[in-house]
Formats: sequence, structure tokens, C-alpha cells
Amino acid sequence: MALDPESQRLLDLMAAANRPAWITLTAVQAREQYLSTRAGAQGPRPGGVTVTDRTIPGPGGPIAVRLYRPESASPEARLPALVFAHGGGWVFGNLDSHDVLCAQLAIEAGIAVFAIDYRLAPEARFPDAFDDVVAGLKWVAANGASVGIDSSRLAIGGDSAGGNLSAAVAIWARDHGGPKLRLQLLAYPVTDGVARAESYRLFADGYGLNAPTMEWFFDHYTPDKAMRDDWRLSPLRAKSLAGLPPALVVTAGYDPLRDEGRAYAWRLQKEGTVTDLVEFGGMLHGFLSSPMLLHGARRGAAMCAAALREALVLRTQ
Repeated sequence: MALDPESQRLLDLMAAANRPAWITLTAVQAREQYLSTRAGAQGPRPGGVTVTDRTIPGPGGPIAVRLYRPESASPEARLPALVFAHGGGWVFGNLDSHDVLCAQLAIEAGIAVFAIDYRLAPEARFPDAFDDVVAGLKWVAANGASVGIDSSRLAIGGDSAGGNLSAAVAIWARDHGGPKLRLQLLAYPVTDGVARAESYRLFADGYGLNAPTMEWFFDHYTPDKAMRDDWRLSPLRAKSLAGLPPALVVTAGYDPLRDEGRAYAWRLQKEGTVTDLVEFGGMLHGFLSSPMLLHGARRGAAMCAAALREALVLRTQ
């Protein structure tokens, strides 16, 4: 399996920039450094989408959310929606860091995207981020009509830590009378907070996200290691993955999290959940949110949008 030349160029650019490793920084400093790279990686928000910022009630106070709607949709139309949780190791990321990806999905799928700015660690530790995404999903289910969302046609999804939160919230929805989700979109998700799969060794360093950084993330979000087998952090360790919504799991070939993403997809399928596993063999962790640097990001976002359109729009016509 060959590393994509654009991935290699991105690694070369990162090496030339010689930024401090996140694990040498405070959480606040790491957030600032991460956000400073996002504009160049994701580019400007595409045209053809309307965006509204607001807050909703949350368990720890108001939660900032951002609603995306394709301009081609009538303002009166109630659109199916993706409830989206951004990546960033539970430590950084916000509504702006994944703004372009959310806009792309809304435009290309012809749906609304409801992005949640959940609380970050270490100021808010496990399970606060999970609780905020649950609160966001519950709000959309109860109040979607007020913002032009058809609450009977919902998906949940996110990337990396956001994929972790989405997988866990899908389990919560199954077990706690939550809305019937039509798709879970899990991009290179964290699925196991306890074991370290073989891909952790293969890509321990030198491929963007590395093994020490993952430990740094875990230590910020869930410093109590005894809690890391909780299904809300480790959905791969849930007692059952049966009866969950259909899944699209996207993995990257050069990613420490590759193997646990594969394992989650395989277990979903084994336990009766219709699941597609798509691996972008030459890509690095986080590739979907860097369309200005990687053709793979644009291809991946288009594929995710097609899956959302199929699940939320075409299957209900």
C-alpha cells in the first residue's frame, strides 16, 4: 500500500513548518496552533449554503451549534439532517475547524447539517462531550421543525473523536428511546480507549497523528484509566452492536486508528448492522477536512455526501 504523493507532500510541509508537538503544549496552546492551520487546509466555505449560528440548552450550559442548509432548498422545506460532531481528540476543534466539510456535505447531499460545539477537555472531561452530543441529538429530535429539519430523517456522524462520539450516541439512541437514525457516518473513529491495535505500532510516528498524541488526548479527556472501557468512550467494547443504524465507516491507510475503525465495522456487520467499510489507502488521519491539500479529501467528502443522500433523501422518496 503506497502513501499518496499528496499525503507525503503534506507531511513534508508539516516537517518544514517545525511546529511544536501538541504534547509539549498546553491544551489552550494546542488549540490555537491547530486552528491556525485550518484556513489553509480547508480553504473558504463553498458558495451555495446558508449558515445560521445559535445556542441550545445543554447539561453544562448553552451549547453553540451551527446549521447548514443548501441554498437550493426552499426556506420552508423541512430537510433531513446530519447531526455532526467534529474531531480534535476531544481537546480541540470547534464549529470553524470543520466548517467547509459540513458545508460540502449539506450542499452535495441536499440535506441540513447540524454541527455541535461540544465541551472540550481537559476543562470538561469524559463524559461531558458525549452528554453534549446526546443533548444536541435530543434537541433536533424534539425541535427540528422549528429550524427546518425533518426529525424523522436523521443521521449522526463525525470524524476522529467526533466519530467516537457519534458511534457512542448511536448506541445511546438505540438503548434510551432516542430517534431512529438512518445512518451513522464514522470517519476514522476512535473506538477503543483500552487496547492499542497493530496500526498504532505501524504508524507510531511520522504520519501526522501519532501514538504519543493519542495518549495525550486520552489523558486529557479520560485521565481515569479505569473508565476507559466504558462504551461511551470505547464503543467497540459495548456488549452488543446489534440493532444499530446502518453505518459507513471511513478509514485511512496510514493512521494509528485504522485497525480499530476496521474492527468496529467488522463487528457491526457481524452483529447484523448493515455496514460499509471504505479505506482510503494512501491517506492520513484527518484527511477529510483538508480539501485544499488533498484530492482524497474531496473524493471522500463526495462519497460521504452520496451515502447521506442515499440514506436520508433517496430511500424516503
